[in-house]
Amino acid sequence: MASSSSSSLRSWRFNVFTSFHGPDVRKTFLSHLREQFNRNGISMFDDERIERGQTIGPELMESIGESRIAIVLLSKNYASSSWCLDELLEILKCKEDMGQVVMTIFYGVDPSAVRKQTGDFGKFFNETCASYGEGERRRWSKALNDVGNIAGEHFLNWVNEAKMIAKIAKDVLQKLNATPCRDFEGIVGLDAHLKEIESLLDLDYDGVKMVAITGPAGIGKTTIARALHSLLSRRFQLTCFVDNLREICPSGLDEYGWKKRLQENFLSKVLNHKDMRICHLGAVKENLCDQKVLIILDDVNSLKQLEALANESAWFGPGSRIVVTTENLEILQQHGIGSTYHVGFPFDEEAIEILCRCAFRLRSPLYGFEVLCTRIIRLCGNLPLALCVVGKSLRGKKKDEWEDVVNRLETILDQGIEDVLKVGYESLEENEQTLFLHIAVFFNNEDSDLVKAMFSDGTIDVKRGLQILVYRSLIEISTYGNIIEMHKLLRRVGRQAIHKQEPWKRQILLDAHEICDVLENETGTRAVSGISFDISGINDLIVDERAFKRMYNLQFLKVYKSRDDKLKFDILAGEKSRDDMNDVIHIPEEMKFPRRLRFLHWNAYPNKCLPPSFHPEYLVELDMKHGKFEHLWKGTQENEMMFEFISTYHELNIVECGAHVFTVEKEIRRLGFDQANKATQSLLSTLILLKE
Repeated sequence: MASSSSSSLRSWRFNVFTSFHGPDVRKTFLSHLREQFNRNGISMFDDERIERGQTIGPELMESIGESRIAIVLLSKNYASSSWCLDELLEILKCKEDMGQVVMTIFYGVDPSAVRKQTGDFGKFFNETCASYGEGERRRWSKALNDVGNIAGEHFLNWVNEAKMIAKIAKDVLQKLNATPCRDFEGIVGLDAHLKEIESLLDLDYDGVKMVAITGPAGIGKTTIARALHSLLSRRFQLTCFVDNLREICPSGLDEYGWKKRLQENFLSKVLNHKDMRICHLGAVKENLCDQKVLIILDDVNSLKQLEALANESAWFGPGSRIVVTTENLEILQQHGIGSTYHVGFPFDEEAIEILCRCAFRLRSPLYGFEVLCTRIIRLCGNLPLALCVVGKSLRGKKKDEWEDVVNRLETILDQGIEDVLKVGYESLEENEQTLFLHIAVFFNNEDSDLVKAMFSDGTIDVKRGLQILVYRSLIEISTYGNIIEMHKLLRRVGRQAIHKQEPWKRQILLDAHEICDVLENETGTRAVSGISFDISGINDLIVDERAFKRMYNLQFLKVYKSRDDKLKFDILAGEKSRDDMNDVIHIPEEMKFPRRLRFLHWNAYPNKCLPPSFHPEYLVELDMKHGKFEHLWKGTQENEMMFEFISTYHELNIVECGAHVFTVEKEIRRLGFDQANKATQSLLSTLILLKE
C-alpha cells in the first residue's frame, strides 16, 4: 500500500474520471453534469474518442490513474457491461494504492441493490457473469459491494436534477481544493504519536474499534487528533471531527432531548446535511451502520456525550474507527474503551525545540539565549501549550525583553494558559476542588497515605477524591511510593483560584500581607483551614498571642522561606549566621496554636520551645527545620504528654526538630535532614528529649 501522503505528492492530469453505462446516462444526466463541470472549471476525462472493446485498453487504465477523483455513476444497466465492471476494479485499486477519491451517484438504482446485486441490477449482473469464470464473478461482486457502501447522491431523493448536479459539482470542488495538508509540519514528536495511535487503531481489522487519546490539558491531544484525521480521512467513506463538545452541548433539555439534539448536530456534520432533524435516538445507527466511518470526538468530558454519539460499536459499519480525546479516564472506564494512548510530557530536548520553533522558527536557541530557554521550560514544566504560548509571545524580542518575561513567569500565569488549564479544576465538585487546592499548596510530592491521614476526620473522601483527580489527569500517583504529583502549572492554577475567592470564603491563606494582618490583628475566620506563609519578603512580624483564636478550623500551617537558597549559601560562606533565619517573626511564649492542627511545618521557628498550651492530639506531621529548639515544651507535663501522644498517635511523622534524639523501636537515632522520612516507617514507642 502506498503511503498516506502519496496522493498529495502526485500530479494529476484530470480532475475527474467518470465510470458510467453510456446508453443509460450519456445523452441525459452525464451531459448535464459535464456542462456544469465545464462552468466550474472542473476537467473531466472524455472517453468518446476511445474505441470500446471487450477489455479496458491501456489508455483508459492510464486515465483512471491520472484522475484525482473517480465518480462511479451507477445506473440500472451498469452491471450489464464487463467494461464498466473492470473500470470499477481499477478505480478501487487506485483508491487503495494512491488515495484516489471515489464518489458515487445512484441513478435510478438503490444502493442496496448494488451491494447485494438484487432486482434488475442483479439480473443484468448475473447475465454478464455467465460468460466469465467464478473468480471474475467474485471480484466484481466484492467491488460492487464496496462501491455500494460509499455514501453518495441518490437520484430518487432529489426532485430537481439541476440542484442535484450543482450539489455534486460543489462537493467535487471542495475535494479538489483540499490541498495537501501542511498544517502539522514541524510539530515536535507528532510522527511518533501518530505511529503509536495507528498501531492501536489496527486499520487492517474489519471490525469497529474505539480508541482514546488521554493526557492532561495542554499536552497536545487535540493537535494529535486533528493530524490523525487529516492523515486517515481518505481511507473512510465518511469522516467527522467533532470539536467544541463542551460548547455545543444544548442546555435546558431533559436527558433524552439533550441526546437527541446532540445527535442531530452530529449527523448534520457527518452527512453534510444542514439542520438535520431526527425522530428517535436510533438515528445514528440507522444512518451509519453500513458506513465505514472515522469519527473523532474531541474533548469529551461527559459519559452522556459518548452514550449519545457512540454508544455501541454496532452503530457503525465494518472497518469504522472512533477516536475519543479526553482528560477524564473514568469516562473511558465507564464506557468500556480499553485501548488508550496516553500523551506524555516531552523530554527536555523536545521541550527546547518546541519553544525554539515558536520563538525563533528554529530547532535550537540562538546564541546567548540557551540559559533563558532552559529556565522557560522549567517554569512551563515542559507543557507544550505553555511552551507555545510563551514562545510566540517572545518572537522577535531582544534578550533583555526575554529576561523580563521570564521574571514575570515566576509569579504570573499567562491568561491563555490559565484559561485552558483551569477548565479541569472548575469541572470538579466542591469536595474535589478543596482537595485539589490543598494538594496544590501543601501536599504535592507527598505520600497519598499521608494525605488520607490528614483528612481522617471525614470532612473529605480523600480516597475517592484522589481517584477523581487521577481520572481527570489533574494529578498522577506514582506506582512506586504512592507519591502524589501535580504539574507545577496546575499548582499555579490552584493558587490563582484561591486568590480569586472572596476573602471571607477563603479556606487557604497565601498572600503574605493578608497573613500578616491576620496574625497581627487577630482577623482570621472559622473558614480558614490552611495557611501557607512565605516569609521571604517579610522584615518583621509580631504575632498576637490570640492570633489563631478565631481560626479554630485551622488544620494545616506552613511557614517557610522560598528564597532560602541564597541564605544557605551566605551561611556556608560565613557572611550570615543561621540565626538570621529566625529573626523575622516574633512569637509570644503564651501564644495558642489551634487544637485541631494536623500539619505543622515551620521553617526557622524562632522560640526555644513550643507554647505549653500546644495540643498534639490531631497532629500527623511535624517539620521544624532550622528551629532554635532546646525542648518541645516547658513544664513538668512534658514527658507525660509526649508519652501519651506517641503511644496513641504513633503514626506521627516527625520530620526534624533541631537537635532532638528520638528512641525508635528502642534504638536511639538522631533525625537529621537526610533521615527525615525514616521516622514514618517505625512505631514510636518512646520519645526521649535530650538537650545538646
